[in-house]
Amino acid sequence: MSMAKPDLASISPGVWFAAPALVLIAVFFVLPVAAALMLSFTDFDIYALGDLSRLRWVGVGNYLRLVGDPLFWTALKNTLYFMAVGGPLSVAVSLGAALLVNNRLVRFQGLFRVLFFLPVVATLVAVAVVWRYLYQPRHGLLNVALSHLGLDPVDWLGDPDWAMPALILMAVWKNFGFNMIVFIAGLQAIPRRLYEAAQIDGAGAWQQFRHITLPLLAPTFIFVTVITMIGYLQLFAEPYVMTQGGPANRTLSLGLLMFQEGFRWWNMGYASAIAFALFVLILLGSLVQLRIRRP
Repeated sequence: MSMAKPDLASISPGVWFAAPALVLIAVFFVLPVAAALMLSFTDFDIYALGDLSRLRWVGVGNYLRLVGDPLFWTALKNTLYFMAVGGPLSVAVSLGAALLVNNRLVRFQGLFRVLFFLPVVATLVAVAVVWRYLYQPRHGLLNVALSHLGLDPVDWLGDPDWAMPALILMAVWKNFGFNMIVFIAGLQAIPRRLYEAAQIDGAGAWQQFRHITLPLLAPTFIFVTVITMIGYLQLFAEPYVMTQGGPANRTLSLGLLMFQEGFRWWNMGYASAIAFALFVLILLGSLVQLRIRRP
């Protein structure tokens, strides 16, 4: 019995055009995610790395270990703290900067947009070098400014109470430029005639902002909020470069804990379980935000 040959000519040309991209997505995204999910149900560690016969199927054992691991809950609390404080602050600063550089009364708008966007394209290592100097306990610029105000210096990165706020400040400074560009695009999509009609009716600047700008920026707000929340929940580079999770694990994030378990202690199965716990957290956060914003 001969098998019928597939009729390749009947396949839509669009499929052929999309096929290379789909293959790349399958190879470099779908397969690694599937492999990581499978690893999360095993005890894949450095011993299994040398001899696959040592690999054992542990089922949900890694996830049960997460529930009883105090370091995981510390990292989760730190990550949520970073997202809850840094996210709204970043969105607020981005919106303020967008309103500033989009105002017709402001001169050199292009120059300000470039200056505000520069931190986004700067490498985190370069940013960390600058901010470590700013946070230097004795000679840092911030403590010098505090001394002029008559306040005691702060050990920004060495004090457990100040380490996370210091990282939040640096992250907001580095990232607000991207959201600012998105907000500018949203502001420029609002018809000018609405503001002109409001001015004729006697509406002030605050009333125009409240009743025209904010409602018409709602879709942009949703996009910026979700993107910012996802990015801040994946906190890794800032504590990795600046504090290594210290002091006293006060800046340890889920991303950094996953990296340490996977590539420092070679507990790849446990690290994969942390990765999927973070994925579930991001998915739930996104769904909640979209649900809240739904009219």
